[in-house]
Amino acid sequence: MRAVPVVAALAVVLLPLLAGLLATMLPAFGLFPALGGTTLTLQPWRILLSHPGLFASITLTLTGGFAATALSLLAVATFCAAFHTSRGFRVAQALIAPLLAAPHVALALGFLAFASPSGILMRLLAQPFAWRSPPDIATVNDTMGISLIVGLVLKETPFLLLMAIAALNQIPSHALMAAARALGQPAPIAWLKAVFPLVHRQLRLPILAVLAYALSAVDVALLLGPDSPPTLSVLVVRWFFDPDLAQLLPAAAAATLLLALTFAAILAWLLAERLVAQVGRNWAASGRSGGSMLVKISGLLLPALLGIALASLLAAAVWSVAGPWRFPDPLPASVDLRTWSAQASGLAGPLRTTVLTGLASTASAILIAVAALEAVARHGAAARPGLLALIIVPLLVPQAGFLFGMQVTLLGLGADGGWFALIWTHLIFVLPYVLLSLRAPFAAFDPRLLQTAACLGASPTRVLFTVKLPILLRPLLAASAIGIAVSAGQYLATLFAGGGRLASLATEAVTLASGGDRRVLGVFATLQSGLPLLFYAIALALPGLIWRHRAGLRP
Repeated sequence: MRAVPVVAALAVVLLPLLAGLLATMLPAFGLFPALGGTTLTLQPWRILLSHPGLFASITLTLTGGFAATALSLLAVATFCAAFHTSRGFRVAQALIAPLLAAPHVALALGFLAFASPSGILMRLLAQPFAWRSPPDIATVNDTMGISLIVGLVLKETPFLLLMAIAALNQIPSHALMAAARALGQPAPIAWLKAVFPLVHRQLRLPILAVLAYALSAVDVALLLGPDSPPTLSVLVVRWFFDPDLAQLLPAAAAATLLLALTFAAILAWLLAERLVAQVGRNWAASGRSGGSMLVKISGLLLPALLGIALASLLAAAVWSVAGPWRFPDPLPASVDLRTWSAQASGLAGPLRTTVLTGLASTASAILIAVAALEAVARHGAAARPGLLALIIVPLLVPQAGFLFGMQVTLLGLGADGGWFALIWTHLIFVLPYVLLSLRAPFAAFDPRLLQTAACLGASPTRVLFTVKLPILLRPLLAASAIGIAVSAGQYLATLFAGGGRLASLATEAVTLASGGDRRVLGVFATLQSGLPLLFYAIALALPGLIWRHRAGLRP
């Protein structure tokens, strides 16, 4: 009974995931009674393998996923090594907040507005290069998927930097650096040899989550990736939503293939880690200290990426208020709010869906996470704390691999396309982030405060609500802001669970991207990134206001 809250948290996430996986894999082998499939067959796989662009899609998926993950990790590692004691490191920490709040779709739309052939970057370059028309350069949607890789790196680098900062707060980095410097190692090399191995140990799961997302991203791939052939995840979604229902079986086979590729890629990454670790140990043992300048130069990659990401968000905001703007003018002829006014009626429904779903899924996640973590805190091993590690499974499984099956399951239960289905689907992705955000604050809570309250006669439940949760207000609000940001960025989950009847800002933005009106896309991107940022600001401001008369609780 003591493990009930932990088991309940896992059931909320894993049961629909397992049901979705099963309902996706069975049609991949012909078992789909709704379409007359009652016997096992490999025909869906034959159709899939005969698709002319399949192997190009697989190649694009794998190269993009590995390249985006490796570049993000390289940028974070070299930046921390080169600038961990500088003012620039503190500035980077401050700059990642708006980038963490901005969903993938918003950042991808901003990058379109910034880097497309007629975007703001090319307008700024038009004057020195004397361009009178947009250059014939595929800066986005290129066939090699470079713009897709850049779009993924722009979003994942701030996330890995945040995880690295959290890891640095849990290891004796200053003592390790002092010991390495005493052995004659330059600061950047000393950090890579002595500190990075311990940081990487705590970064392993975030890195694998980044790899899994990069391999299976649909929203960013639709906006920035090539169209012919697309990535495998985009191919899966196109077949699932094809009017010809016969495409559902090869779509299920393609989703199963994407699952297999993702797990194979994770295993390949873990194997590569072992090989690189061995090379790193030999390098550290050799005592060689060269390469410091190369590390510093590579460390500039992260500030460049942060600059491009912030410029992309700014570009989306500028386009949303731009009047007539002819190429190659660097600035619009006028600035107004006509686009916002024209889109006001169309924004109301998606905005309401985004806010209500985010609040409901995040509130549910907070309740479940607090119950599970409190059970672990009270009962220890009896509450099965190790089981909570399974909560990250949805972050490692491609969404396209189980959301269709989950939709089929919900349809069978008569819950498809409603608020319950939408909120539960979002909860599957929100709960892991919320629980991981609260796990460290709950573990680090001073037990003497609880013992004092218990000695005064307070029950465990009263201690929780009157002592523990008020003191943990800051991490609770921060986890809530993270949950709302995660929910606001859910494109594929809303597309499947909403059944076309509940549209969010993310789904509407991707749909409108095909129209090419940058002003409209700028409105959606600005609102989609501004909404989570508002909740982040509230999470930062509220503790200071509530605890302004409590010196020990003030930020």
